[in-house]
Amino acid sequence: MNTATVSMAVTPTVISTFMSHYLNRRPLKQRPTAHLSYDEGLHLIRSFLTFAAQHTVEELQTFTSQWVPHPQWVKVDTVEIPVEKVDEAATAIQDQLGPVGIRRVGGKTWWQWRKPKIPLEAEWVEMRADRHERKESGEPGKRVMLYVHGGAYFFGSVDEHRYQLQRHSRKLKARLFAPKYRLAPQFPFPCGLQDCLAAYLYLLTVQDPTTVIFAGDSAGGGMVLSLLVVIRDRGLPLPAGAILISPWVDLTHSFPSVASECPLDYIPSHGFHHKPSTSWPPPNSDEHAMLVEQVKMHADLSQAKLGKQASVEMQQDDRDAAEGSTPPAQDVAPDLLSINLDGKEIYLKDQIQMYTTNDMLFHPLVSPIMQPTLGGLPPLLIMVGGGEFLRDEQIYLAHKCANPTEYTLDDARMDDLAKEQLARFKPTDVQLQVWDDLCHVAPTLSFTRPAKFMYRSIAQFGAWALARAQHTEIEILDDDDISVISSEIGGSRTPTREEMKSSTPEAVGKAGDELPVFKSHMIRQRVDRHGILTPLDPPTDLPACTMDPAKVGTLQEGPVRKWLEARRHLDHRFAATRAKIHKARLKEMIAGYKDFPGEKPPPSALAGRLHKDYETDPTKKKKKKGLGLALWSLWGSKHDEMTVSRKQDTDEPQRRVTTQGGAGARSVGDLQRQEQHVRDDHQTTADVAVAGAALDDTFEEEPVTSSTPRTSRQS
Repeated sequence: MNTATVSMAVTPTVISTFMSHYLNRRPLKQRPTAHLSYDEGLHLIRSFLTFAAQHTVEELQTFTSQWVPHPQWVKVDTVEIPVEKVDEAATAIQDQLGPVGIRRVGGKTWWQWRKPKIPLEAEWVEMRADRHERKESGEPGKRVMLYVHGGAYFFGSVDEHRYQLQRHSRKLKARLFAPKYRLAPQFPFPCGLQDCLAAYLYLLTVQDPTTVIFAGDSAGGGMVLSLLVVIRDRGLPLPAGAILISPWVDLTHSFPSVASECPLDYIPSHGFHHKPSTSWPPPNSDEHAMLVEQVKMHADLSQAKLGKQASVEMQQDDRDAAEGSTPPAQDVAPDLLSINLDGKEIYLKDQIQMYTTNDMLFHPLVSPIMQPTLGGLPPLLIMVGGGEFLRDEQIYLAHKCANPTEYTLDDARMDDLAKEQLARFKPTDVQLQVWDDLCHVAPTLSFTRPAKFMYRSIAQFGAWALARAQHTEIEILDDDDISVISSEIGGSRTPTREEMKSSTPEAVGKAGDELPVFKSHMIRQRVDRHGILTPLDPPTDLPACTMDPAKVGTLQEGPVRKWLEARRHLDHRFAATRAKIHKARLKEMIAGYKDFPGEKPPPSALAGRLHKDYETDPTKKKKKKGLGLALWSLWGSKHDEMTVSRKQDTDEPQRRVTTQGGAGARSVGDLQRQEQHVRDDHQTTADVAVAGAALDDTFEEEPVTSSTPRTSRQS
């Protein structure tokens, strides 16, 4: 899997999309695919993921973690997270899991293991011009975004995401801090969570929490939410706010949209499947029992057979036999999941998600939608693609955060501790934006017009949250006049405000406008491809909000059927490869594994399948430059590069966000009441430092020339 093979695989898609776009433009007119750049980008990612499924997880990980050069106007620095912060994070995770959680996850030490000579690192990304100003002022900066990249928890990297990070940095005039966390399936839950928490604990040694906001996309968004819950529950200082871009918060796929057809998304409807390797898929109970039996018989490797696969599902009568074969510590098999298909109870033996075992899919730190309450968190911006598979769980998430008592788990799952948490934490303020027909993590297509408005909204919310926490003003880049995408492209342009109001009477503004007042702890917005804001439908009209609470976090027939069919197809196609993997595992078991006394790492965990004499990996391999990712990054960065070039020839437009943000002028009594409202809603153990800071924000439009100092001033 390299640039040449990927290019050969996706080129037909690029050509066919180009032809189809111009031959069938009428059906695309009212959708984001009306823009060729978006249409091409969407189909390109979809084609890439289809091609990647024919390769192993390791090959995909290697391809998406190649070194990517950064533009000369961006400053990138790598730092190593101190070991003491990594250990401190481990202690916090252990406390959060508790004895029951530690037992379910397989122990409290195996997930702290990492490859020798490869410490935890993070990357600073910042505009060179902003860095120069910060250095001159002698301050560490008042705007830091800790960004957790996505990739379904098992692929992707900071390099792959850097072109997005630099856009966030440029728009918010902030420093980006991106941890290089360990990836599943070799490092399953809670490895990545420990790394991200350690990165934040380190950040607190150089930054005040009021200067930090979190952000994450897809799996990174889910990780950010779990990270916030741990910080809240452990009494650590919470950041100023968080931005969740298409967050993946329900690994059970229990919401209606996952079972529907979503032609405007690129995520595979059947989940992620890959060519078999020693890392994925891990042996199920039948395969493991066969390995154990062959080891006992000292089977000749040349005679070892995979045997006839009993299928990924089994009936009730067969379950006892499977549960009776208990694997050793290093290869503990995941518990079976049950679901009724066609009136028959089916038990899934194979692990269905790479992030963790089947038994842990329902854990609230894995699927944070299962948290008893998501109150007591800093303000959140949750961005949802209206055309994506995961939209319902994200919409439900926003309402659950803002109204915890209305969106609780069913009574069977609300124990005394859960009820105590529900009563203790007040609602979280949430800005929910549902973007018409957009795909999963649309900012990935940063070169498109819809993405432009998403970046603007992110910068606006980030500036508001930081200004609120710091009781100050925050300046952000308002580059509408010099933006390349703002000008006419292909005969299409963004409508003016006057045109917007005449064509869309219900419009309430444009993406990136000042935040209105939170109503019942929510700002609920629907956004079209031109960035026009209209009110979102009431909760009673949203399938996500009318779902039976008992079905949240339970397996649903539609997604399971798609997963089973895709798994059968790959098992048949790669039968010979699976047989070779079986022999490799048998050889490993005969040689013996590195032991974690009294612990049972998940079967995919690298820590549990190391050779018993494994000690050191003496060198840290230098990353190779990835031409394919470099070209993708160049495409994604082109808008920023052209905008930066134009910026040098004009006064630098900025917008100042004050701590009054978004409501306009108000009476002293109104402001006092709003301040008391915020204090009541955010007075949690970890949020005392910023309680009462969120007065209704107002905006002050003010052009700032390049010679004007851009440091924030006190309001």
